[in-house]
Amino acid sequence: MTTYKLSSEFETFQGELKSYILRMTASVQDTEDIVQEAYLKAHSKIDTYRGEASLKTWVFAIASNLVKDMLRAKKRWPENVTDICKEASLNNPHFFEEALQIRETSPQGKFEIKEHIAFCFTCVSKSLPLEQHLALLLKEVYGFKVKEIAQIIDQTDPMVKYYLHKGRSKMIDIFDHRCSLINKQGICYQCTELNGIFNPKQKEQEELVKNAMVKEANNKNKEELFELRMEILRELDPFESGAAELQLHHLEHNREVMKTYLEKKS
Repeated sequence: MTTYKLSSEFETFQGELKSYILRMTASVQDTEDIVQEAYLKAHSKIDTYRGEASLKTWVFAIASNLVKDMLRAKKRWPENVTDICKEASLNNPHFFEEALQIRETSPQGKFEIKEHIAFCFTCVSKSLPLEQHLALLLKEVYGFKVKEIAQIIDQTDPMVKYYLHKGRSKMIDIFDHRCSLINKQGICYQCTELNGIFNPKQKEQEELVKNAMVKEANNKNKEELFELRMEILRELDPFESGAAELQLHHLEHNREVMKTYLEKKS
């Protein structure tokens, strides 16, 4: 394969790669660095590519190894990350000042509940063991097959299936207890509060009515509710959506809070 073909094919999945790395690292800067390094590594090793896997799978494997190297030594986030970060935001007046400025001035500063659901999934899924987190995103959000995931994370097919089963079960359990928006009990308190701050003229129920997922929730079991969350993640690009700048601001806040929190726990 020529470097020209690598460049042209890389462009077709670069957006997916960026969002995948962001959902693993929770850092825009780390994401930009890893995407660039993954491309440079692929470019330098293009002569070793034999076509046993698709080029996309091969590049995702390079990027995933970089992610694993970065995250292996770091502690995973706690399941109640959103509660910890909410409390921290209340003690940081600059957080909401900056967020409201983004809301008022940025074309990517909207607040939508469905986007915050995806945001929460990004944060909470960082409580999973690293391999489970990788496998879950690759399968449920980015549509890789088990065999491809095994190539990407350098594991056997049975181990990938184990990671997927454990990761999916754990996330279903967490959200069944934590996310009332999609567990038949109404709207998540954090989504309600944030919607009230960023959309003060909008009635809570108006936002809910627009969200087909909420309409469907009453007739779904836990597995089906998990799939509704995955549909949201598949539909949203965290760098390109109408709420991207606002949600990335929130994500950077949570990342800094977690860094301090975990250092204190060490």
